[in-house]
Amino acid sequence: MILNVSMLSKSYVGKTVLNEVSFHLEEKEKAAIVGINGSGKTTLLRCILGIEEADEGGIAFSKEKKMAYLAQQHADIETEDESFQSLSGGQKTKKRLEEILQEKPDLLILDEPTNHLDIQSLQWLEKVLKRYDGAVLLVSHDRYFLDKIVTKVIDLENGKARVYQGNYTAYAEKKRQLRAAEWKAFLNQQAELKHQEAVIEKLRQFNREKSIKRAESREKMLEKVERLERPEDTENAMKLLFAPKESSGNDVLTTVDLGKSYDDKRLFSHASFTIHRGEHVALIGDNGTGKTTLLKILNGLVQADEGEFRLGAKVHIAYYDQEHAVLNMEKTLFEEIQDTYPDRNNTKVRNALAAFLFTGDDVYKRIKDLSGGEQGRVSLLKLMLSDANFLILDEPTNHLDIQGKEVLEEAIRNYEGTVLYVSHDRYFINQTATRIIELFSNRFDNYIGNYDYYEEKKEAVRAYGDAQQKDKKQKGKAESKAEGEENLRENREKDSKKQDWESQKEFSAKKRKWQNALQRAEEKIASLEERKNELTASMEAVGSDVGKLMEIHKEQEEIEAELEEQYAVWEESSTMLEELS
Repeated sequence: MILNVSMLSKSYVGKTVLNEVSFHLEEKEKAAIVGINGSGKTTLLRCILGIEEADEGGIAFSKEKKMAYLAQQHADIETEDESFQSLSGGQKTKKRLEEILQEKPDLLILDEPTNHLDIQSLQWLEKVLKRYDGAVLLVSHDRYFLDKIVTKVIDLENGKARVYQGNYTAYAEKKRQLRAAEWKAFLNQQAELKHQEAVIEKLRQFNREKSIKRAESREKMLEKVERLERPEDTENAMKLLFAPKESSGNDVLTTVDLGKSYDDKRLFSHASFTIHRGEHVALIGDNGTGKTTLLKILNGLVQADEGEFRLGAKVHIAYYDQEHAVLNMEKTLFEEIQDTYPDRNNTKVRNALAAFLFTGDDVYKRIKDLSGGEQGRVSLLKLMLSDANFLILDEPTNHLDIQGKEVLEEAIRNYEGTVLYVSHDRYFINQTATRIIELFSNRFDNYIGNYDYYEEKKEAVRAYGDAQQKDKKQKGKAESKAEGEENLRENREKDSKKQDWESQKEFSAKKRKWQNALQRAEEKIASLEERKNELTASMEAVGSDVGKLMEIHKEQEEIEAELEEQYAVWEESSTMLEELS
């Protein structure tokens, strides 16, 4: 164990942020802390690092081990290197991480490491962390990234921490199952309490000595029952369903040979494509290729150097920028929406805000007092409430937590208009895009599908290129190979004669070893899968026994961990046998 956090609590001005948080991290383990904005993720990291002091609890980290930290912002880095200060956010992240890794820390702590990174840099970061031999504790809202890197998820909710084994997808499914079980137990208990109260009331109505005593006895029993807390209802956020008032023509946008340069730097040229009604198009590419500039050209904010674009019939654009320039910082949330859409009554305004997770007194907060993520949600809400049938979005998921991203994904999937957006969030692209345009300096590549489809096609192109390169090398060596062909045959004959009885014996022993390992793994997997199915089936019978449900959940996690180990053994054994055959 490299890190142990025990019963950690932290409050600010009477508000509890962390409440008896406990978890541990093994050496070489990679874990993520997840939760909505404001749940205490960064606070927890700062307590672990000693930047902030916890109110209660303890943090144990081996003195012989080395810890390193990559902060979410780089403004606080003290350096006289002017070249570093001139770098973009993504370039700073990459440079700082490279410097940290050279120190070879035993524990690497990362706060939002994927912020500002383009897709190519994200893939680089994933490769680096996969190869990294130490432990990693990170905060991130990038679900695609979490799926590829972590094997443990620490979920912060209402100050409490709950630990799940597996990547993000496994965590999300286990949390959903556990939440469903908790709700079932709570509702069953509520029904039973209501039934008992009705029986007590009936007994008292009889107004007889024996019935009154029985009523009092039942009341005492009810007083001893430990009431289950109502589970957090995080799934009840209203999903915003929006349809434009007016449908556009079929050809929404046509660009012809658009080009743009700044100073002597060419961003892009010959940008020609057409977007049709109902398409949800993701514009991707490396940082600096001009994606945001292209969106600004389409919105009339920047002039193209060459080429032209045309909007189709009845096209009405709504634009989302990263700076939230559409917001009045002095207004409250409620005022901002009501003043923009005066035809909506109070209930409709509140329902619209609730769809983007602003409820209760939150609607009376001033825009300037909101976090970047909250301001982003307000901008998106105004966009979704507009009459536009063509949404143009520049990095709409920036600063949004996972819950906020899910609301946005749902809204875009249900949107009947046309969407063009820039994003580096691969999970978001996969959930919402029907088409991907990849921007290069001198061309646009087009993919009709989501991110998985894009990756599949890119991999096919890479594989084809590798095969072509291999063929080229083989042809180049053909003549020299022909000259040495006779010598090669002679060497092979000599090698085959050298395989004496001892080497045959060693070969057989190796093969037998892997065959036995494969058989043991298969038997163990079958046994574990059977037990896993038994546990799943038993959850229905357990009913409202939360203690038993937690025991089952714990055993399920242990089985999942052991299954993963056995599948790895099985895969290794199969590979070795294939090589030996």
